[in-house]
Amino acid sequence: MKRCLTTVLLAVATTAAAQGTLQIGAVTSLSGRFATFGQMQQAGFRVAIDEINARGGVNGQKVALAIEDDASDTNKALSAAEKLVNQKVPVVIGAYASGITKPLSQYMARVKVPLIVATAVDETITKPGNAYTFRVNNQSSVYTRSLIDQLRKTPGLKTAVILTSNDAFGKSVLTDATKLLPAAGYTILGRDTYDQGLTDFRPLLNRYRGQNPDVVIFASYEQDAVALTKQVKEVGLKPRVIAGIATGFALPAFLTGAADAAEGFLVTMVWNPDVRYPGAQSLYTRLKAALNGAEPSQHAAQSYAAMLAAVDAVKRAGSSDPEKVRSALAQTNLKTAFGPVTFRTYGGYTNQNSVVGLITQVQNGRFVTVGPASAARGKLILGK
Repeated sequence: MKRCLTTVLLAVATTAAAQGTLQIGAVTSLSGRFATFGQMQQAGFRVAIDEINARGGVNGQKVALAIEDDASDTNKALSAAEKLVNQKVPVVIGAYASGITKPLSQYMARVKVPLIVATAVDETITKPGNAYTFRVNNQSSVYTRSLIDQLRKTPGLKTAVILTSNDAFGKSVLTDATKLLPAAGYTILGRDTYDQGLTDFRPLLNRYRGQNPDVVIFASYEQDAVALTKQVKEVGLKPRVIAGIATGFALPAFLTGAADAAEGFLVTMVWNPDVRYPGAQSLYTRLKAALNGAEPSQHAAQSYAAMLAAVDAVKRAGSSDPEKVRSALAQTNLKTAFGPVTFRTYGGYTNQNSVVGLITQVQNGRFVTVGPASAARGKLILGK
């Protein structure tokens, strides 16, 4: 009788667990200076969860989002992650910014819970990385390399200047561009960084105008991209190519904020609604609805793919045990509307998804993919 009662109780407990929810943890910036990106991430998470639950959930469970706000602050991100770990989530996705994500990845490795990176691009997050960190999105060099590959194929361009923000991402772009441009046959006429809070870029831009470069490359904080672009037009800086490396330039708000001053800008990114991945247009529509009609950025699509990868790993693991989920993540092979997701160790990177860099150009107020040729939906238009 006692054995029968134990069997019944175990069956009830198993049924209850199956009928419960699978909590996927996420840490992102819902407030603070990265809040715009955090909103994009949250939209991507929720669209993925809605899609998964519409198909019946995972292993008999509905998926739920356990999201914590890092307030754009590293210490708060670590506290948020600790809270999620104590809640026994099997995996955490986060954060937006590289400066927050790097220490977050180190913490998650110490507590042996897998972290999926959706948007942070600092090379050192996965190079060398660790066994518990998996990056769905690209590393920063993909943006710069894809741009310079495009410039190498564009005849008549010989000189360049570079201006980047003085943060981890900006410094990475500056380092890559400084190395890759000369190898592509360019002479660098100027290379500068600026600190957050600078509002008047005109002295720098006037200097660049005097140098008359063929190419101008920017990597900027979100809040600076629009001001910088407007001041380019104001001072009459007219290179044949002017490019923004992702970040604030890749946001839909850049198009509305900079308006006609942005026309002709090249913007590097890794997802655009016109990409040739199956389901991309449907994903764009669903993300836009999740954002209450606002235009989604690549950050929302990256976060959508990260959530799919997290849930897929739990499903294949057949368990919410973090170690089993980590092992399953290493075997990921997904096709998504963001693009393929497969974590590999190559070229010094650990658990890094290989992502194709896109070159878009602002044409008639929208981002049009112009490179690489296999992905192009339009043609590059050079300045005169």
